[in-house]
Amino acid sequence: MEHTQKRLLKEYLLVALGATLVALSYNVFLLPSKLAAGGISGISTVLFEQFGYSPAMTQFIINIPIFVIGWLVLGKDFGGKTLLGTFWVPMMIGLTSNTPITVTDPFLGALYGGIVLGIGLGIVYIGKGSTGGTASIAQILKKFTGKSSGYTQLVVDGVVVISSLFVFNLELTLFALLAIYICSKTIDFVQLRTSTSKLIVIITEDEEKVQELIRTGIDRGLTKVRSVGGYSNSDKTLILCVAEQPEAVKLKGMLQQEIPTAFVIFLNASEILGRGFSLDKYYGQKL
Repeated sequence: MEHTQKRLLKEYLLVALGATLVALSYNVFLLPSKLAAGGISGISTVLFEQFGYSPAMTQFIINIPIFVIGWLVLGKDFGGKTLLGTFWVPMMIGLTSNTPITVTDPFLGALYGGIVLGIGLGIVYIGKGSTGGTASIAQILKKFTGKSSGYTQLVVDGVVVISSLFVFNLELTLFALLAIYICSKTIDFVQLRTSTSKLIVIITEDEEKVQELIRTGIDRGLTKVRSVGGYSNSDKTLILCVAEQPEAVKLKGMLQQEIPTAFVIFLNASEILGRGFSLDKYYGQKL
C-alpha cells in the first residue's frame, strides 16, 4: 500500500512538473512568436491575436468538456491526473504571463518551444497523466490505435495548425508545424530515453573472462546463450548485457584491452524494465 502511494505521489509530481514546462514553453516561446503550435494552446493563441482573450481562461474553459470525455474513456486514475494538468497549465500560464524572458523570432520559438513543450508533455505522459485539451485526445487515439504518444500528438496538433492557416500567414503556419514535429520527437525521446542505455552483444570463446569483466568492471548482470560459429563451427558463447552508456563505454575499453578478439555489438535500448533499471539494482533495497 505504501509503495502504491509513493508511486502515485511521484506520478502526480511528474504531471505538475511537466505541466509547468508546458506553460513556460507557451509564454516564453510560442505566444510571443505567434505560433499556433496545435492543441488548445494554438486555439488560445489565435483567439488572443484576434480578440485579446486571456489564453489562460480560454484554455481552462475549452478543457472542461474534453476532460470529461477523457475521464469517461481513459479511467478515473487518468482523470485525476488530467484534472491536475487541466488546472495547472492555465494557472501557470496566468502566473507567468508577464515573464520578461520571451523569444519573438519564429524559428527560435519553433525550435526551443517545441523542445521544451515536448519535454513537458513527455514528463506528463511518464506520470500517466495529461495536460488536458488535445493532449487528452492524443492519449485517447493512442489507446485505440496503438501508435506512440508523439505520433498521435503530431496528428492532432497538425489538424489545429493547418486550420490556423486562415488566421496567420503561411510562414508562421510552417514554423508552427515545425514546432509540433520537434515536440512529437522530443516526447518519444523523453518517454523512451533512447540511447541512454545500451544492449551489448558479445560473442566469445572466453566467456569466463568476459563474465568477470562485466561483473567486476561495471557491476551488471548478463545472460549467456550457447552458440556455434557459422564460419569456424566452433563452440562459442553469446553474452547479452544491458548497461548505461558510461558503463558501456567503460566495458568497451576493457574488452578492447583484455579480449581484443571478442565480437561485440552495441545497440541502443529504447526502454529497460527490470532489476537495475526500473527496479532497484540489488535485492533487499526499498523500492
